Amino acid sequence: MKKTKYVFVTGGVTSSLGKGIIAASLAKLLQKRGYSVTIQKLDPYINIDPGTLNPYEHGECFVTDDGAETDLDLGHYERFLNIPTSQANNVTTGRIYQSVINKERRGKFLGKTVQIIPHITDEIKNRIQLLGKTGEFDIVITEIGGTIGDIESLPYVESVRQLLWELGHENAISIHLTLIPYLAAAGELKTKPTQHSVKMLMQSGVSPDILVCRSEHKLNDSIKNKLALFCNVKKEAIIESLDVETIYDVPNLMLEQKLDEVVLNKMKLPMDGTPHLKEWNEFLTKHRNPKNTIEIGLVGKYVELHDAYKSIVESFIHAGAHNEVKVIIRWIHSEKLTEENVPSRLMGLNGILVAPGFGDRGIEGKIDAVKYARENKIPFFGICLGMQMAVIEFSRNVLGLKDVFSIEMKPTAENPVINLMEEQKSVVDKGGTMRLGSWKCVLKEGSKVKEIYGKEIIEERHRHRYEFNNDYLKQIENAGMIATGKNPDTNLVEIIEIPSHPWFVGTQYHPEYKSTVLNPHPLFVSFIKAALEHYLK
Repeated sequence: MKKTKYVFVTGGVTSSLGKGIIAASLAKLLQKRGYSVTIQKLDPYINIDPGTLNPYEHGECFVTDDGAETDLDLGHYERFLNIPTSQANNVTTGRIYQSVINKERRGKFLGKTVQIIPHITDEIKNRIQLLGKTGEFDIVITEIGGTIGDIESLPYVESVRQLLWELGHENAISIHLTLIPYLAAAGELKTKPTQHSVKMLMQSGVSPDILVCRSEHKLNDSIKNKLALFCNVKKEAIIESLDVETIYDVPNLMLEQKLDEVVLNKMKLPMDGTPHLKEWNEFLTKHRNPKNTIEIGLVGKYVELHDAYKSIVESFIHAGAHNEVKVIIRWIHSEKLTEENVPSRLMGLNGILVAPGFGDRGIEGKIDAVKYARENKIPFFGICLGMQMAVIEFSRNVLGLKDVFSIEMKPTAENPVINLMEEQKSVVDKGGTMRLGSWKCVLKEGSKVKEIYGKEIIEERHRHRYEFNNDYLKQIENAGMIATGKNPDTNLVEIIEIPSHPWFVGTQYHPEYKSTVLNPHPLFVSFIKAALEHYLK
């Protein structure tokens, strides 16, 4: 079995410095050097998972193949590494405490007083090492959520301290990401915030091996010497992380700064040649040099926070580069759409995507957007709730049914074309109880989606409670909207399309979760291609 080594990434000074992107970039470089690498995120909030968190507060909830509702950083990990994550890649304080309390209730601690140390920290250490014990990975990178000094992060930092001591310096190292602010009035970079951040980290017993410094300006030798002196870090282990045009530039930036070399040297691991980022840089070249520009309308109810649709936005970038086009997103709040203003709000778009979501707020705006796309032959993509709204719109305006709705929004609807799934009817708890994770779907012969995927059976990730009501399937299909993808076991309709429309596809699943830099999702690639054709008309 492999002797797994561990890299811990902490953050200081301020949040949102990009620990996840630094961790993913380092992992990419180590992967390209031939090492098997994975990344996990430890989140300090007490929620069991992000599934019940407001998208405005936490951004997107990312879903893994095995049905974990996780932090959006796991999406970055998958997009960079091109390998799937799992339940083990995201741990929250809520999950840690729940596990320890359950053990206490079962008498696992033999009547001992249950405390933060050792019981909570032991549970954290076990979770950290879970992926390493599989023997599958040479290196496990662990990102600690939050900022040094946060009360809720203290048990995680203490667990890191213990592991650094237990595993030994060659088997576990610490990277600390901080900010070097530039004061325009003084005309200079300031190291004091980083010094204080490192001091606070060291007071917790963790001395960083590497400093990654976010800055708007290059760090000169004087700055690096000062940081080395006051932070007890070797000068060559002080890594400059300048602001870049796109997150996908960061692996190249870290390669230039030799972050991967410093990490491998610290852990006494062999280093052969230079990481080859040929395919990665081909993607970047296409991304930077588009031949055309198209505009896609993203119709959603959380558009004030773009991170609520993070995977969709990144999927547009991947598919745009593949088609050598720049995708401009027009953010459209569905709550502000009305039948009267839809033409002016959506005019000029080359494609319309109606996004996922929950609840009845902004629903009529989504339905109006679907109608506009259908009637004006604009490429349309509906995801999860977006697909359900397409079914409602078609049933109302093509079939002419009255009082058409989803049971979610109107339980008393006369024509509930979207119904609550049978297995969901007895569910009371909200967290982690939806239809989650990867499920099979059989594609209809001769359909657009069968042509796009190039195979008959696919597996895609889900996150929903409601489904297409098969009682209406026959009359909907007779009117021209076809179910072209179904789950082989439950007969659940997974995909609808309108063959008479240039490109009109709705999916019950979330294809955006599986799009990566090197493998853009085929549905997004096809949708952007159709939008380009619409633009070139």
